[in-house]
Amino acid sequence: MVVTATEFKANFGKYLELIAKEDIYITRNGKTVAKVVNPQVSAVDTLRGMLDGISSDIDMDSLQEERLLKYENDV
Repeated sequence: MVVTATEFKANFGKYLELIAKEDIYITRNGKTVAKVVNPQVSAVDTLRGMLDGISSDIDMDSLQEERLLKYENDV
């Protein structure tokens, strides 16, 4: 979900409830300035959910290794 900073401030309680279901991107002057996420859902859990049909043996180490390889290739 994308909301303006003004909207987020005005309805903070509403967005606290919505964070449990989805990430919230906050914009200012049309540019994304923040992303608010549920701390109970880790990035690894999210990736596992997205990759369920692809591989069943994904773990934290292999995800970390993949991310480091991508970073090294980008540098």
